[in-house]
Amino acid sequence: MDTGTLALLIPLAPFIVGGLVIWTKHQHKMAELQLQATAEKAAQYASNAAELEERVRVLERIVTDGGFDTALHIEALRDQRNVETERNSATDKHVN
Repeated sequence: MDTGTLALLIPLAPFIVGGLVIWTKHQHKMAELQLQATAEKAAQYASNAAELEERVRVLERIVTDGGFDTALHIEALRDQRNVETERNSATDKHVN
């Protein structure tokens, strides 16, 4: 390195170091923001997992209940739905 280049770099050194400090602070702030976003997503996933676990518990209880009662309720709901569907189609035909 010759003296002319060194003479030019010495006065620029504080500006280069200052820019490096600003860039480092910015990178640190970006890492903190990304960490917060990741923590929020993890909390949401944990909440969703808890809800799904509860729903699976309910389904397991229904399936393992062994009650014939549940099957009768399901069939009754199906029958009621079929009657309503037939009634609606008959009303549609009567209106037309």
